[in-house]
Amino acid sequence: MNAYRWFGRGWLSMGYLFLYIPILMLIVFSFNSSRQDMVWSGFTLHWYSALADDQEIISGFLLSLKIALMAATASVILGTFAAFSLNNYRQFSGRALFKGMVSSPLVMPEVIIGLSLLLMFVSFEKMFGFPQRGLMTILFGHTVLGMAYATVVIESRLAEMSKSLSEAAMDLGCKPFQVFALVTFPNITQALASAWLLTFTLSLDDVVLSAFLTGPGYSTMPIVIFSRARLGLDPRVNVVAALTILVVTIGVILSSWYIVRAERLRQKQISAAFQAEALH
Repeated sequence: MNAYRWFGRGWLSMGYLFLYIPILMLIVFSFNSSRQDMVWSGFTLHWYSALADDQEIISGFLLSLKIALMAATASVILGTFAAFSLNNYRQFSGRALFKGMVSSPLVMPEVIIGLSLLLMFVSFEKMFGFPQRGLMTILFGHTVLGMAYATVVIESRLAEMSKSLSEAAMDLGCKPFQVFALVTFPNITQALASAWLLTFTLSLDDVVLSAFLTGPGYSTMPIVIFSRARLGLDPRVNVVAALTILVVTIGVILSSWYIVRAERLRQKQISAAFQAEALH
């Protein structure tokens, strides 16, 4: 048993090293004074200060952040509606088609999604003069992709919930909206937070959809980095990646702390409710 245990730990360690050593090397070389890759010539913070003067990357980051915030919020809202419909209404006309359409972006290559959306927007622009490719088209594409992921996360949480809670609330006189607001919503807040973070990350680092749906003057940060990488890596790209990793790490830690805290609070409330019922 010890041999199998050490063998498993060894493979796990190799997997972690394979995933995280490139990220650590990227962070280390963001402090490299040389412009050449993998040639360490000394420690410096020059590239961090140079990043502040790079308006192309800064504007790309702000655009990516704006799109990611809006796309994540829209994806969670639409994904909640879709998951609630699929979980609560097992029999309605077109359910199989609706479920397939919601889930198709998960298995469809992003190139196909981006190309189909591009053709649709070009057709609309020829017929109606709207929308022009830019912020709105990128936002729409990211929302289409993010909604599929959000629906899966939220629907799995709804499937775990006991329907007796909703039925008890309705027996006590709650209307459907009150049941959702007072019973369902508090029980899926963790899933909503997880879905928001997932879709935010997907939108922030998306290249394929953004490349198809972007227009003049709307270059997101991944597109800027990708265009520069084709001409040779710029040390400022390493700085952007290092800062992004830092922000994402802080976000994951805070979200994990919130999820654990909310779960403990929910368990305490459930235990208190059972104890109160037992006393009565």
